[in-house]
Amino acid sequence: MDIPDLVQDELGDEEIRAGVNLGDEDAVCFTPTRTLVYRGEGLLSDEKVTAYPHDFERLTISEGRRKIKFTLYYTDEKRDLTVPGGRGEAVLERLLEGKLTVSNVIESEESVAGVFRFSELTLVVTDSQLLRHLGGVTWDADFEAYAFEDVTGLDFEEGSVATAIVLSVNDRPERIKAPAEDAPRLKQVLQDALFAFHDVSSLADLNAKLSPESEESDESDDGLGLDAGIDPLVSGDTESEQREETPTQSATDNGGGQANAAAPTTGSAQSATQQAAIDEVETSTDTDTDTDADPDIAALEQQVADLTAVIERQNERLDRQEQTIQTLIKELRQGR
Repeated sequence: MDIPDLVQDELGDEEIRAGVNLGDEDAVCFTPTRTLVYRGEGLLSDEKVTAYPHDFERLTISEGRRKIKFTLYYTDEKRDLTVPGGRGEAVLERLLEGKLTVSNVIESEESVAGVFRFSELTLVVTDSQLLRHLGGVTWDADFEAYAFEDVTGLDFEEGSVATAIVLSVNDRPERIKAPAEDAPRLKQVLQDALFAFHDVSSLADLNAKLSPESEESDESDDGLGLDAGIDPLVSGDTESEQREETPTQSATDNGGGQANAAAPTTGSAQSATQQAAIDEVETSTDTDTDTDADPDIAALEQQVADLTAVIERQNERLDRQEQTIQTLIKELRQGR
């Protein structure tokens, strides 16, 4: 697009970052601080340039059948900018990009990838964050920002009327609904921006890279896992205490072995050992039940009861230790 001489004179030390052709000789040029609208010479008017500074406080949009009117509200005045309907989206993107830049909401090198308006919801996708504004106006100071570096997951729940965008930020889901007919473009723009930011090529790769499980694995590799500074489920003292509490099984006529209730370091191994001991004692007991006068039967029954009580106490300790481990993992994830 050729820059008219009148616009060049208006620029001063600034440079044009983008431009939109409005048809005929009319054009909109965007500098870092202003939007310059050029109107070519007509039968009833001379050529002119009108400047719209980007430090406006509020922006509203009125759509007609053929034209779109932007109203910019400043501290002491308001200014209207009317463009053809087919150019409205491009003008809105660059106009908001200028506003967000001068307001330090986005960095000077950050660009707007897309602007979406759904009734009283406006979404702005940049190359490093998602901005959400709720309200009757298209834009003012009341908005929320979700930085891509804080995103921990992305999902889409498609429906016949609307599609819900589930954006997890620091493991907290933010649900944003978009009309079904507009959702595909928003989905594409948001995915492209997130994929580029996190250097992935698919939604599955993105969620795999950002998932809490991946972070937990990384923490383990860095020495922050369960093997670094966290006691096993059952400590050495507990094992000694349990061995003292466990009675020694008497030898039976069938050569029964000893039942040792010392706890292994994992719950599964402990349970297997304890169950094996119980089964062995019960087998010995069943073998000799035909001899009521056998003095070992009563002793074996008592040992089974004692062993069961020890196992129950061990399970209670395991439950408490498991709760402690889960709390510690949660605090490690939170950076405590």
